[in-house]
Amino acid sequence: MKILTLNTHAWAEEDQLNKISQLADFINTHQFDVISMQEVNQSMQEVALSEEELKMYYATESDAVIKKDNYAYVLLQQLTEQYYWTWIPAHVGFQKYDEGLAILSRTPIKQAFGEYVSHMRDYNNYRTRKIVGIQTVVQGEATWFVNGHYNWWDDAQEPFKGQWELTESKLAPYMDQPLYIMGDFNNVAEVRGEGYDYMMSKGWNDLYTTALQKDEGATVVKAIAGWADNKRDLRIDYIFSNRPIQAKSSTVVLNGKNGPVVSDHFGVAVEI
Repeated sequence: MKILTLNTHAWAEEDQLNKISQLADFINTHQFDVISMQEVNQSMQEVALSEEELKMYYATESDAVIKKDNYAYVLLQQLTEQYYWTWIPAHVGFQKYDEGLAILSRTPIKQAFGEYVSHMRDYNNYRTRKIVGIQTVVQGEATWFVNGHYNWWDDAQEPFKGQWELTESKLAPYMDQPLYIMGDFNNVAEVRGEGYDYMMSKGWNDLYTTALQKDEGATVVKAIAGWADNKRDLRIDYIFSNRPIQAKSSTVVLNGKNGPVVSDHFGVAVEI
């Protein structure tokens, strides 16, 4: 099984359409089984897609309207293999987009859920956060894949600790099956006593640390939105499992070395 997670920085990149094509080529080459994407944007003023255009789409939230420039949908049109997919909006992004979370799966989606993991419910405030999860069958076993994009440890209004506590309460009904949660956590692995250590204290398995083959792991290497003063390499994008699993490999991708740079974040690819 191959899993990819990427904060896409959708429609905020220069030469965006070319970068979508480059990402599609990368996915077509590596044939990931599950793809988790954050900052998946669509223009709030764009027209909606038709039912025919959404035949592979699984409606996780019944009131979510998928627009023609939804980044995930545009990407899917360039993939050589059909993917089942879902997307939910979380908040307004860059003052003009519905910003949300998407998951793509090569196998059919059996169930899905979307949940708030922030106490805030203000769609116009970027601190409002959600997770989206899908259930699909992997090697004959029902398995959950969950995607999230979190606030920072020291956020004054919505700190990470409270969001992770809400996350674990929302995931509790699904923990009797294999579950992977991944995404942009905005908490640095090398910083002690903050978000990463808090997650690890709850018994989660970081597939990077257990992988037989791995690299330096950093997914942000410059100053970006949310890390405006950054001058060092950061490992803030993760794939966790609720069970002890040793991955074959964990690789930073879409970084100019393993695939082209298509976002302000690099991606993480794990093979199990």
